[in-house]
Amino acid sequence: MENKPPLINQPPQMPKGGDVNPYVSDPPPHLPAYHPVADANGVTQDDRTMAMLIHLLGLLTGFLGPLILWLVKKDQSKFIDFHGREALNFMITVFIYYIAFFALTFVIVLATYGIGMFIIIPFAMILGIGQIVFEIMACVAANKGEWHRYPMTIRLIPSVN
Repeated sequence: MENKPPLINQPPQMPKGGDVNPYVSDPPPHLPAYHPVADANGVTQDDRTMAMLIHLLGLLTGFLGPLILWLVKKDQSKFIDFHGREALNFMITVFIYYIAFFALTFVIVLATYGIGMFIIIPFAMILGIGQIVFEIMACVAANKGEWHRYPMTIRLIPSVN
């Protein structure tokens, strides 16, 4: 008889007794299956997290982050669609406010030979701080499951019913 060397890359032996796959198992019985639970308004925790992330991305990336996330997730939930539209409308409105503010700044600085900057700089800070505060308020409201609307916002992307 011939001595054959053992196979090094031999697959594991299948258990006897049928088509049992040892690589697939049932989830452990102590872990519950994942079922999203909706509140009274039909908003799940995933929807609230995604809506909060849309507003948070507005703080970090400007309008680009909320735009991408809204385009990807808007068909998933009305709640996400609403908050995405609100965040984008707010970002566009703030951008319009900044353009108008800097045009006004240019005129005031030219008219006062630069002395108007002492008046303009505090207003620029107020506009920036106001944007951050409104974004954080929207993040908190979205995380609570509230249908939050930004104040002083031009609704350029209308909501669909």
